Amino acid sequence: MKAFATENIRNLAVIGHGDAGKTQLVSSLIHVAGSQSRWGKVDEGTTITDYDEDSIERKVSLNNNFAHAEYQDTKINFIDTPGYAAFVSHARPALRVADCALVVVDAVHGIEVQTEKTWQYANEFLLPRFMVINKIDKEHADFGHALETAADSFARSIVPFTLPIGREGSFRGVIDVVHQKAYEFDADGKAKAIGIPSEEKALLDSTRERLIEIVAESDDALMEKYFADGTLPEEDIIPNLARAIAASKLCPVYAASATTLVGLQILLDHLVEFAPNPATHEMEYGFTDNEMTGDRINRKYNNDEPFSAYVFRTIADPFAGRINVMKVVSGKITHDANVRNTTRDTDERLGALHVISGKTLDKVDSAATGDIIAVVKLKDTQTGDTLSDKAKPIVFPPVQYPEAAIAFAIEPKSRADEDKISGALHKILEEDPSLHFERDPQTNEFILSGSGQLHIETVVKKLENRYHVEVTLHPPKVPYKETITQQAEVQGRHKKQSGGRGQFGDCKVIFEPLERGGGFEWVDKIFGGSVPQNFRPAIEKGIIEAAASGAVAGYPLVDFKVTLIDGSFHAVDSDEHSFRAAGRKAFRAAMEKVKPTLLEPIMDVEVFTPQEVSGDIMGDLNSRRGRVGGMEVRGKQQVIKAKVPLAEMLDYQSKLNSVTQARGSYHMQFSHYDPLPGNLLKKVVDEAVAAGRVRAHDDDE
Repeated sequence: MKAFATENIRNLAVIGHGDAGKTQLVSSLIHVAGSQSRWGKVDEGTTITDYDEDSIERKVSLNNNFAHAEYQDTKINFIDTPGYAAFVSHARPALRVADCALVVVDAVHGIEVQTEKTWQYANEFLLPRFMVINKIDKEHADFGHALETAADSFARSIVPFTLPIGREGSFRGVIDVVHQKAYEFDADGKAKAIGIPSEEKALLDSTRERLIEIVAESDDALMEKYFADGTLPEEDIIPNLARAIAASKLCPVYAASATTLVGLQILLDHLVEFAPNPATHEMEYGFTDNEMTGDRINRKYNNDEPFSAYVFRTIADPFAGRINVMKVVSGKITHDANVRNTTRDTDERLGALHVISGKTLDKVDSAATGDIIAVVKLKDTQTGDTLSDKAKPIVFPPVQYPEAAIAFAIEPKSRADEDKISGALHKILEEDPSLHFERDPQTNEFILSGSGQLHIETVVKKLENRYHVEVTLHPPKVPYKETITQQAEVQGRHKKQSGGRGQFGDCKVIFEPLERGGGFEWVDKIFGGSVPQNFRPAIEKGIIEAAASGAVAGYPLVDFKVTLIDGSFHAVDSDEHSFRAAGRKAFRAAMEKVKPTLLEPIMDVEVFTPQEVSGDIMGDLNSRRGRVGGMEVRGKQQVIKAKVPLAEMLDYQSKLNSVTQARGSYHMQFSHYDPLPGNLLKKVVDEAVAAGRVRAHDDDE
């Protein structure tokens, strides 16, 4: 494949709600462009971008996938992003490298939840947008209503660049508002010019007038001319449309059907004519060091600049190995180039360069500024890394993913699965940085966290199909802790005689509670030699060992103080082991007097919700033993702040989705530990006994 100049490249992130038809649209556009003779279809599992088994089976995009079309000597790179709530965060890295967002809207349903969310993502990255109102041919489709919901939702200059001819099953063509022409389309999506239907001329005139107004508003000189003449000449309209779009002062809207191919050729024509190329952005900023605390520097989108590229997707291919997909931000790169991974301070050799389309890799000799390329088998490079010229290093800030919304404990089914699970999950995490995998040091469980239950289920499926690892999922254990509520003086005495040298250790200690967060405090107040100095640390060690298993439900005991006040020893039989045992017995004796109880983790929770359901959200948080601490308005959303026990938040995502119709989100972080209410304590203790965490102690230690 030939290399394309920067001005002849269009990078589009295709975003929108799930089932709006994004994947089908990409496949159909490539077919109409003539870049693929076979027309891929979602229903047949033959689209370019949804090629893995799970995506085909579910008919859902699970990650960002790639395709490109060559049209009118222009390379159009499509990044097909997921639209379902569990995977929509993957749109963020796609928008990070795109030069324009292509927003796909279902003509039947109008603007939906994930359309709003991905639109907000595009706002964060200051991206221009095109909008396609898809499925005009479907029953109950309404272009005007969908357009109205878009204008109401986004409050921006959203203007049709094409108008539909016919509706539902009779949708057969479009009117090009910009060039004032009408077209019908054959079965291959080829446009044929026709006369503008008389019944549509009034709508065409009013739409074009609105278009001229927005072009005039984009420039002071044009505005003066518009006020003076009441309109603008053609030579002022066309050149300034691209500028208005690039400045996000205008969002063109297109009527189309990805399943009948109606309207797609005109959309392709306009993407070539009006969509910004990479150089439109002028520059990207970065830092001189990977801590991103050094000087801030820039790279212009220019072939003459030092090479730099941002890696935004990693694919773990079972045959090709690791595939890193990157956007060339500056400079021009050739195959076999030696570059610096400035994020990790390592050197990399790029080897062969490829353009990627679905699961197909085609070699190219070079890539210009702005192009998207794939490189196979880099040794250290991962998603979010920067590659740059060794002599002119730069580090670009990585994309930030939303916090994980749901967590599951993941348990291998067999010893063989346990041996393979870490390596398999490591490869999956390379592909999907929005996943988190860790081992809880208190519960010893493997915890897998993601954006939703479907997200986690796809990981389990991938483990099974790709890596032959079988696991089970269950809710994670809550990391309770234990503490004491009263003071007590106790004796721990260990004596054992079994012939020959015996064992003897004896200590007197005082246990007393500390404030929350006090941890453990040890005080030695022995005066004289009742316990030799070298044995006293063993008493402390024995108490700490016993505290690790608690006294109520097998959870660690915290926030207590132990003062050593007295003891005795035997010149022959005393040793370190004996005094450790004495410390453990002192602990158990104390637990009978100090009234131990359970502590539960309390989380700081922020819930982002549409204002109209904020009352329902607060009511639900109260029912979860939460304490609402305040509210504030951010944009169109209400932010509710609360402190809620972790045990009540394990299933919160599904409830939030239900109440907000998946428009809400939340994040939480640990705040503190509070005593567990008495009515819940017995339940947790019973569960601990059933799980075998509470065990009888051997008095013969």
